[in-house]
Amino acid sequence: MKGTIVNTTAIIIGSSLGLILGHRVSESLKETVMQGLSLAVFLIGGQMALETNNIPIIILSLLLGGIIGEILGIETRLNNIGDWLEDKVSSEDGNVTEAFVRTTLIYCVGAMAIMGAIQDGLTGDPSTLYAKSMLDGFSSIAFASTMGVGVVFSSLAVFIYQGSITLLASSVQTVLTPKIIAEMTATGGLLIVAISVNILEIAKIKVGNLLPSIFVAVLLSYLFIK
Repeated sequence: MKGTIVNTTAIIIGSSLGLILGHRVSESLKETVMQGLSLAVFLIGGQMALETNNIPIIILSLLLGGIIGEILGIETRLNNIGDWLEDKVSSEDGNVTEAFVRTTLIYCVGAMAIMGAIQDGLTGDPSTLYAKSMLDGFSSIAFASTMGVGVVFSSLAVFIYQGSITLLASSVQTVLTPKIIAEMTATGGLLIVAISVNILEIAKIKVGNLLPSIFVAVLLSYLFIK
């Protein structure tokens, strides 16, 4: 759990700095920074998406995962959590719900989050999560300065998500082969691209409802390619 604790702390510290600096930055500069971050997120997601060796699995995973997500109403549930948080804090620092949902997805959807947590749980080596902590810490400064206090609360989601994976690491070790990880990473990469599209306001993609696609990709990969 050491890596997850450091990762969570980095986001809290980074986003706190961002909140302090945010009031001193012009709206024009915030918009430019946000657009630059969005393009960087797009690049990260695109690189992850290109790791696939089996595009039909990705397509089917998104299709089935989207159906599951719609039935479960994951996007709505995430928004409800954000709305609840927004009721507990002042909304003067931006849209808490939007910031919480978007940054939670960015920090939790990705190979570093999953594999770093597994590595920490199996071997006690948190080096991957330490590297992720640096990335998340610096990005949270920029996100919080432009999106507001909701970014701070994403640290709780990271702690629960990565911490759970670390504790369950021994049981998933035999399932996540390199080929399965590649398809899982590629699917997650496309979701990160979708987050970038949302931030740039090009379209409104229900990324939350597509989250089951990652787990569907693991299942399909295990069944068909291993």
